[in-house]
Amino acid sequence: MDLSLVLNTFMLLTLVTLSTPILFPLLSNNLKNTPATITTTVKASFLTSLIPMTIYIHSGTESLTTLWEWKFIMGFKIPVSLKMDFYSLTFFPIALFVSWSILQFATWYMASDPYITKFFTYLLFFLMAMLILIAANNLFVLFIGWEGVGIMSFLLISWWHGRAEANTAALQAVLYNRIGDIGLIMCMAWLASAMNTWEIHQLQSPSQLPTLPLLGLVLAAAGKSAQFGLHPWLPAAMEGPTPVSALLHSSTMVVAGIFLLIRTHPLFYNNQTILTLCLCLGALSTMFAATCALTQNDIKKIIAFSTSSQLGLMMVTIGLNLPELAFLHISTHAFFKAMLFLCSGSIIHNLNGEQDIRKMGGLQKMLPTTTSCLTIGNLALMGTPFLAGFYSKDQIIESLNTSYLNAWALVLTLLATSFTAVYTIRMTVLVQTGFVRISPLTPMNENNPAVISPITRLAIGSITAGLLITSFILPTKTPPMTMPLYIKITAILVTALGIALALEMSKMAQAYILTKQTPFSNFSTSLGYFNPLTHRLGMTKSLNGGQNIASHLIDLSWFKVLGPEGLANLQVMAAKTATSYHSGQTKAYLGSFALSIIIMLISTY
Repeated sequence: MDLSLVLNTFMLLTLVTLSTPILFPLLSNNLKNTPATITTTVKASFLTSLIPMTIYIHSGTESLTTLWEWKFIMGFKIPVSLKMDFYSLTFFPIALFVSWSILQFATWYMASDPYITKFFTYLLFFLMAMLILIAANNLFVLFIGWEGVGIMSFLLISWWHGRAEANTAALQAVLYNRIGDIGLIMCMAWLASAMNTWEIHQLQSPSQLPTLPLLGLVLAAAGKSAQFGLHPWLPAAMEGPTPVSALLHSSTMVVAGIFLLIRTHPLFYNNQTILTLCLCLGALSTMFAATCALTQNDIKKIIAFSTSSQLGLMMVTIGLNLPELAFLHISTHAFFKAMLFLCSGSIIHNLNGEQDIRKMGGLQKMLPTTTSCLTIGNLALMGTPFLAGFYSKDQIIESLNTSYLNAWALVLTLLATSFTAVYTIRMTVLVQTGFVRISPLTPMNENNPAVISPITRLAIGSITAGLLITSFILPTKTPPMTMPLYIKITAILVTALGIALALEMSKMAQAYILTKQTPFSNFSTSLGYFNPLTHRLGMTKSLNGGQNIASHLIDLSWFKVLGPEGLANLQVMAAKTATSYHSGQTKAYLGSFALSIIIMLISTY
């Protein structure tokens, strides 16, 4: 039996199964969607996608499928081709498993929403766009998925569009992503003209490509994956419902930029300028986001900044020329990040919409399952040995330690790793331990299967995913490294240092003394002054300049040149011109008068 044929059949069956809730209502008015049917469809797609992944693990079979070809100009064709390789076959089940858990949780979280079916349909479109992006072998098909996740994120972040903050956050996400899209479009235009193809497997050119089109790819990844400079939209996207945040941050949207660089890695694997740029940009992003997370009080904002920090770590891995390791971190990160958001959603819902961690406390006894899973997620995020995050995070830091690359990037990444431990322990201590700081009349109930099942399922994934992926799926292209013991345990030592620092800070915080404001804490609380500098200062300057040009300068020039003042100046100038010949010398006037009379008389006679 041809295994590639079986592989293609089941992958296409997965996509067709996933699209049935969208197609069936178009075929018949009697077929109506419900949240339960959409959740079941995603579950069935997940189970189907396990078959091609198993075939790949067993035989290593990969395939390339061309479904249709579009020739719109001579000499340039765009085939709609899908690539079933290590990346797509591994990520399909992960994305579907995480999405199934999030959709099941959303049936409880969004139960009171009158448009819940539309909400679930939007989430399904969001997931399908990401899967198209993952499976695409052509940059045109990839761009369709790329724009699909962008527009669906806009619709989902602004779901509660009665709130001005939600609309602003959604618009912000679209505008920042549009900046990144410019880079991707420019790179695609250059590839179409220079290499005459958009097929990814044909772009593996050994020759040195110019740096400029490759900068477009980095810009696209920086916009979509919220790297430093284009990062403000990611924490702002917390205005959307919690299931949207969970799906957005775990397996869709934000990892699309990193995945683009993984797919196009053969184009720049020997371009040191691009690799150094990725390394430094990722180190700066991970450090900045971790610094901002230290003093945040909104539980969802803390988890959002942790996502931004982990995306910076993935960009560092791209800069180290290790795309497979970046993909491993994407895969393990999806489990515990989705679980962290679902746990925060459960806490927020049970506390009647309260998101401030300073107003929580003592939830370990009231919400035991949620808080236990929250602890597991936080430990996985920190890189605790033998949890999911450890297998990827530890390898990244080891690779960074043993590389002869930028020491500045190494120091920033290690500091960010330490800060990760600080803000996760701070969140755990404030939410779960200490005195109860919530209203005594708050009704709490987490004994709903729609809450418990997805969170515990993702918790099991957060514990076992790293071991399973590294044991069965990860290719062994990266050779084993030999290093001294102190370098091997650097990541754990730095994390332990962060934990000790966080516990010491938590003791200080319980002294009920208002802490002094320092430049560092102000920098962290105000998100590095980035938003006021870019959004407020630049806009204020441009608006004031526009007002000056439109009103003040035009009005002044009108009044001075053509208005009353202009007429007055014109009259003064005319009067001065007319009287400039009269110098007040009487003899000269009489002489000229007499001379004029004599000349007139002579001419008359």
